[in-house]
Amino acid sequence: MIEYLRGKRIKWKIILPALVFAAGIMTVYEIEVCNDRNYQEQKRMKAELNAVNYAQQMMSEIQEGVDITEIMEQVVTSRQGNGDYFSTVAENLTTAYVQSIQLAPEGVVTYIYPEEGNEAGKIDLIHDEERGEITRYGIDHDMVVMQGPFDLEQGGKGIAIRNPVFLKDENGEKKFWGLTIAIIRVPEVFEDSINKLTEFGYDYRLSKTSSPLNSEYKEISASGGTMEQPMVYLFELGGCSWKLEVMPTDGWKMAHSSRVIIFSGLCIVILLTVLVAVLMGLAESRNRLKKLSDTDPLTGLLNRNGFDEQVDRYMQNHPKEHCVCVALDIDDFKFINDLYGHSCGDRVLQQLAESMREMFPENAILGRNGGDEFCIILKNCVCKDVEEKIGQFTQLPRTFRYSGREYEFGISVGYAEAPIFAGNRTEILKNADTALYEVKLQGKHGCMAYNKNLQIVKRTQLGFGLNDISDYLPEAFLIYKADRDNDQILFSSREMIYLAECSDMDEFLELTEGRFRNLIAPEERDRVEKTILEQAAAKEPGVIMDVDFLLNGKDGCKKSVAASGRLVENQYYGSIFYVVFSEKMNRR
Repeated sequence: MIEYLRGKRIKWKIILPALVFAAGIMTVYEIEVCNDRNYQEQKRMKAELNAVNYAQQMMSEIQEGVDITEIMEQVVTSRQGNGDYFSTVAENLTTAYVQSIQLAPEGVVTYIYPEEGNEAGKIDLIHDEERGEITRYGIDHDMVVMQGPFDLEQGGKGIAIRNPVFLKDENGEKKFWGLTIAIIRVPEVFEDSINKLTEFGYDYRLSKTSSPLNSEYKEISASGGTMEQPMVYLFELGGCSWKLEVMPTDGWKMAHSSRVIIFSGLCIVILLTVLVAVLMGLAESRNRLKKLSDTDPLTGLLNRNGFDEQVDRYMQNHPKEHCVCVALDIDDFKFINDLYGHSCGDRVLQQLAESMREMFPENAILGRNGGDEFCIILKNCVCKDVEEKIGQFTQLPRTFRYSGREYEFGISVGYAEAPIFAGNRTEILKNADTALYEVKLQGKHGCMAYNKNLQIVKRTQLGFGLNDISDYLPEAFLIYKADRDNDQILFSSREMIYLAECSDMDEFLELTEGRFRNLIAPEERDRVEKTILEQAAAKEPGVIMDVDFLLNGKDGCKKSVAASGRLVENQYYGSIFYVVFSEKMNRR
């Protein structure tokens, strides 16, 4: 009996440590599996964010090709289909990734820039066997269409962007004129994006349907790596479907993992504690990444994705609850950016975001759509409840500082109520935006509630900034303050700088000391200033005024010029002159 009990005790001494050891191994195994799973989730979330970010960047890069056709459309429309200007305009629009720019009156490619090497492109697109069907589709639906990728005669691949142009005849009816076309090289057009993806350790594959009439995807560019369960982002552009697939070059699994770890029973508690800490850390990282993906980094408000997600959730959970959607933007924000710089524009955006938080601290969803466009959802209320508060918010005094001075700026606001006029997020945002645009049409810096009588107006932007005008305006042009004691130069075109024999803006400002009067030859300053002041006093604001004088250029160079100016009132500078100069005779 003693020997039997002794044998039992020995057996348990072996079994219990074995069980503890086994439990320790199982715990370590579970931790390893859990860590690997969470690691993959984190990598997938990061890959998804990169797929979204770089797909949107690629969309912007491809959109530049579409913008070329739209600019050519504007030029064609303004010249009533006359193509004599084509080469000059196309040369200015051509970039490294543009293979050619074309005009196709009545669907027949007639103008190509550059023509050398692209002669084979002069074809009848409407009746061409390969291109006719998709060309006619774009014309019939009055839409920009893309076709490709296809092999280029010069080597490489390209995508054709075709934009149908319609002109109005003498009866005011739209008539098909032809096509504006841009052939862009791929993948060169989005080379920056794919290079960054590769640098950040991702394999990728970009595909698109060859045309709006074809649902089969064709590969445009790929890193060459094997794509295993990639993160996929789909988007539409030019009537085609695009697909970006992204995955880490080193795969989804952890590169290094411990497979054999021996612990005693005492280590199990420590391992469990570590497991809890790891899981909490991973959960916190996941939440942090989610918050970062939904937050606008500049203002701290929700970005478009985060705003849409919260609004959709709110409207789904409270389908019958009334709410008010507010759309707002900054008046003349592009002017602020161009004149005072993007850092000043960023401060204005941050200031507006902070005032939104202060005015609507509770029961509201605040977001930034992008640029200077913001949106708000005010929960559980109707327009009458908040119209006074929205009006107060609109009229709040707003200023920003630049070079030690305060400048005022305003906002325009439109708002709409759901579910009266809208049943979902898209409709209520559209209604609020319609009211906002009506405010813009009526002079800006105001607010308006949506009503069903407002028409939805399609808005387009040519995308021309102050720098574009400065560089390409063919006249010498100047803006300065209409103040004899402080006639500060506010703006000068490139041609004005050259007229004064200067090479750049710094040299021009050094010559003039930043004042208009220093452009006038000393012996004529009193006469010219007196003439300008007499004309300004005798005429209504906005009327053209003329004066001739000797322009004081660099190194004593003097030129006889004729200046035509207009006196206007500006909300930032008060009375200012817009002046155009033309040279009358040779230098003295």
